[in-house]
Amino acid sequence: MLFAVLATTCLLAHAADTAHTKTVAIASANAAATEAGLETLRKGGNAVDAAIAVATSLSVVQPEASGLGGGFLALIHNAATGKDTFIDAREMAPQAVSTADYVNKDGSPNRDTSLNGPLAAGIPGSPAGLAYMAKKYGKLPLKVSLAPAIRLADEGFHPTRSLAASIKHRADVLGRYPASSAKFMPGGNPAVSTDLFRDPDQAQTLKTIAEKGAPGFYTGIVAEEMVRAVKAAGGTWTMADLASYRAHERTPITVDYAGYKVITAPPPSSGGVAVAEILNILRGIDLKNMDQVHRIHYLVEAMRRAFRDHNEYLGDPDFVSMPMDMLLSPFYADGLRQSILPERATSSSWLPAAHAPEPGMHTTHFSIIDKDGNMVSMTCTVNTTLGSAFVAGKSGVLLNNEMDDFALVAGKPNAFGLIGGSANAPVGGKRMLSSMTPSFVIGKDRLAVIGSPGGSTIITQVLEGILAFIDGKNAGEITAQKRIHHQYLPDRIDVESGSLPADVLGKLKAMGYEINDRESWGNMNVVVWDKSTNVKSAASDPRSHDGLGKVESIH
Repeated sequence: MLFAVLATTCLLAHAADTAHTKTVAIASANAAATEAGLETLRKGGNAVDAAIAVATSLSVVQPEASGLGGGFLALIHNAATGKDTFIDAREMAPQAVSTADYVNKDGSPNRDTSLNGPLAAGIPGSPAGLAYMAKKYGKLPLKVSLAPAIRLADEGFHPTRSLAASIKHRADVLGRYPASSAKFMPGGNPAVSTDLFRDPDQAQTLKTIAEKGAPGFYTGIVAEEMVRAVKAAGGTWTMADLASYRAHERTPITVDYAGYKVITAPPPSSGGVAVAEILNILRGIDLKNMDQVHRIHYLVEAMRRAFRDHNEYLGDPDFVSMPMDMLLSPFYADGLRQSILPERATSSSWLPAAHAPEPGMHTTHFSIIDKDGNMVSMTCTVNTTLGSAFVAGKSGVLLNNEMDDFALVAGKPNAFGLIGGSANAPVGGKRMLSSMTPSFVIGKDRLAVIGSPGGSTIITQVLEGILAFIDGKNAGEITAQKRIHHQYLPDRIDVESGSLPADVLGKLKAMGYEINDRESWGNMNVVVWDKSTNVKSAASDPRSHDGLGKVESIH
């Protein structure tokens, strides 16, 4: 069971820049996290400092989707230098990883060990990535940027309905582990929205990081407690695994489309490569002047081909040689475009084979533009709802279950239905492939900071958001628009319930498409800056009741 919450539209505040005021814009999945970012900006921080405040606050108030025990991918734009850079804080496999731990006796994937408990957890990247960003690109010390999260954890907050539902859903697994039960089910009952939820153990870990930086998490008493708890519950982490973790700075992927520059995530994200490949295919197609049926047809066929390549080629760039020149080449895209039949669906089985349950909705994304034009697009994750459901002892850190994002059993789908081969096979120290796709879209007079959670659907959500922005839609329209998704396997179009007229569905079926009607998915957060009017706008996905997109004047 997955939780994609339908609710009322989030509060939006719009304010125009003038000669006397400058505005900042933040859109995140939780109102308290957005306010934490704004608080940090008011204290003189920049977009990076605000991102650190938002990310750590989400670790406290939205643990079902992200946290210190997970990882993130982030794009940063430095307004003063014009430089764009990518921070890779993806989790990595412990050195003692063994595929035997994730396979049943009959050779099938063991979903319990890959999704639940300490064997499911990769070495977290978030604390290292946040400390790296603060030191190299921030203006404030960590003790200032982490202060809102520490206050939330110490003083407490009321769980959102989404968090309460996630705890209830994972109660059986949480109940296996004393620290998990103590954190999420005090008194033996799942926390509910009326409870005042305090997290003193995570507060202490945050204070240690604020004082000591990344070493406060990866060495010393916090690391010792996490390793002790993991090993006691059957995991394989060592102190050396934690001490060896480093965040990496990488070069973003850039692709031009329809007069806009799209800046997006490189591997170990698969998302940026897929988005670039899809846009290169669509570059030779006049989508704007097509009827709805054929627009969907060409979008889906481009998605199908990009996801096939995703499954075949992509992995951790520190371990795998990938044909990036080919995948990002417009000439390669020309050939893929020529293989699309204008009036008929391509069966995925007709394409060369690639080494593919419903896509998950957890992970979180936020978008920030500060008063000076610095930008951050950041997607954070613990993988599926509440990650591994394993809290590492008195550290208070809820661990991820990102090991399932490896191709643990070749040719078998992971929790998101994605199939991988040797490029994404688990190796000690290797980072698992991700769908996270934080992106910027830059035009002559308008720009957008965009991203979303949603497992494998992240890629298509971001793609459709980019196209909507290029078509002139504003932040609220981008987050609210209905979505479609195709990922090569399973060979079907997922269609957001009620989004397409019956005649359009009928024509797509006549072309050979299988249609899967689904409830809403994703939780997109977008910031748009219209430089022609000097107005920033921020919007959070109306499908979620927890988010807040806000614009505020900062003097």
